[in-house]
Amino acid sequence: MMNKTVGEKLKMLRKAKNMSQEEVADSLHISPSAYARMERGESTSWAVHFKRICEVFEIAPEELVREEIGVKTYESLMNIDQLIDYSMLGVYRKIIRKYELEIEDLKSIIKHLNKEQE
Repeated sequence: MMNKTVGEKLKMLRKAKNMSQEEVADSLHISPSAYARMERGESTSWAVHFKRICEVFEIAPEELVREEIGVKTYESLMNIDQLIDYSMLGVYRKIIRKYELEIEDLKSIIKHLNKEQE
């Protein structure tokens, strides 16, 4: 849900700035296809580029992740620091889980290799 919200916001902001996807991608130092995935809501990588996106589009951080429920409602729910942390939490959890799974795989490989050497 958050990826779609951010993707729609990115597209709107880009068009408002009269920029191409390639121009935004260059500003973020990523490939145009990676940026296009962000706009389509198919990628969480916007979180990695959160600060730079806000700089490129000259917006406050909460503007990027705010769903259209109203500024006052969002501001009453959390301040900007909490909002940034909240928006990143899901991404961090996915990254951590990915590495935990990789670690488990590596442990299994090491265990298997140790048995072969015995």
